[in-house]
Amino acid sequence: MIQSFDEIQKFGQDSMDAAMRSLGALSSNAQAIAAESAEYARKTFEQGSSAVEKLFGVRTIDKAVEVQTDYVKGAYDSLVSQSAKMSVLYSALATETLKPYEGFVAKATKA
Repeated sequence: MIQSFDEIQKFGQDSMDAAMRSLGALSSNAQAIAAESAEYARKTFEQGSSAVEKLFGVRTIDKAVEVQTDYVKGAYDSLVSQSAKMSVLYSALATETLKPYEGFVAKATKA
């Protein structure tokens, strides 16, 4: 069916609005992911530096193993926690970026 010029223009405007909202969501979520990644890198560096400083001060092998064990446990817990945070952030990125297009295909194919 041939659509009127007004319907075509409305469709074009709707698609442009959806694209702009999608790009806005992409930008804000990407900034949140970058900030979280930078913060994790900073914390990881500080934890590593602290562990190295402690290792320089140990006098026995047992104490060195204890320091390394504590560091590895903390690093693992931090990694698991960060992975969960990043998973939530990436899920939000996908959800919010595609949300403006919800129902858009149905409108476009509606005759």
